[in-house]
Amino acid sequence: MRSSWATSPASGPEHPLGPPPRRRSHGNTVSSGPVPSAARLPGLWPRPRARARRDALPGLRLALGATLLWVGLLVALPLLALAIRPWQDGAAPMLAALHDRRMLAALELSFGSAALAALVNLPLGLLLAWSLTRTRLPGRRAVDALIDLPFALPTAVTGITLATLYGPHGWLGAPLAKLGIRVAFTPLGIMLALAFVGLPFVVRTLEPVLRDLPSELEDAATMLGAHRRQIVTRVLLPPLLPALATGFGLAFARGIGEYGSVIFIAGNQPFHSEIAPLLVVIRLQEFDYAGATSVGFIMLLAAFLSLAVISALRRRLSRGLGGGEAA
Repeated sequence: MRSSWATSPASGPEHPLGPPPRRRSHGNTVSSGPVPSAARLPGLWPRPRARARRDALPGLRLALGATLLWVGLLVALPLLALAIRPWQDGAAPMLAALHDRRMLAALELSFGSAALAALVNLPLGLLLAWSLTRTRLPGRRAVDALIDLPFALPTAVTGITLATLYGPHGWLGAPLAKLGIRVAFTPLGIMLALAFVGLPFVVRTLEPVLRDLPSELEDAATMLGAHRRQIVTRVLLPPLLPALATGFGLAFARGIGEYGSVIFIAGNQPFHSEIAPLLVVIRLQEFDYAGATSVGFIMLLAAFLSLAVISALRRRLSRGLGGGEAA
């Protein structure tokens, strides 16, 4: 008896359904004839399963979900509560806050001082970042460590130190007072404190950009006959503009809500040296929770709009830089 599963020495084992159809050549194409489908022959040709795409990191989905949950609890939920709380008692607390001259003066002082301090930090931060990356500055490691000091130093200690130095009888305040310059308990002292805490943001933002900026650009500009001023304005500054805008935004955002380093040197006089975060604390001490949350919500909205404008400016500068390089 001949088995249906016969083996041929030339072609190998035969399929139970018979030999495969012969190929017929039609010009440049090759036809293999009809092939039985998996529907007609179940179990013989199973459909290949699509391979599941594996993540590069093991447990990425679980870690991402936990991270988003944690960020939502720490950031999104408090911001949502701050946005909802002023309206729980109606629109009256918000309207009263918008017509509060003391609150408007505090907001103007906070935002104005933060903007001026961030502007002052731009040339200082650029000079420090340039010295750390392009020169062999004596004691460079010590200066590099001191730049990060405002990150580690408690803000209250910063405020007490600045008030001691620039007070009427301080080491620096007394000589300045003889010249008619008052620093402590004035808006100038507030700007000084905000500049101190915001300087590291500008330096650390510019430092990697300056490291990646090739020094050959300056050499090429010099060989082409460019003056030092032209090298700075046309070769060095354009690539640094997005980083400068980012550093300004970070320093400005830090200065808006700064509290500990400011209250000791500000004097906290209404309509003169009272900042908006201090006004929120005063409203809470008066058990005026609606007024405190109203001031906080207005600060949040103003800060969001200011940072959105700065972010749009930074993106525009980055696109302009990319377009200039492409051209």
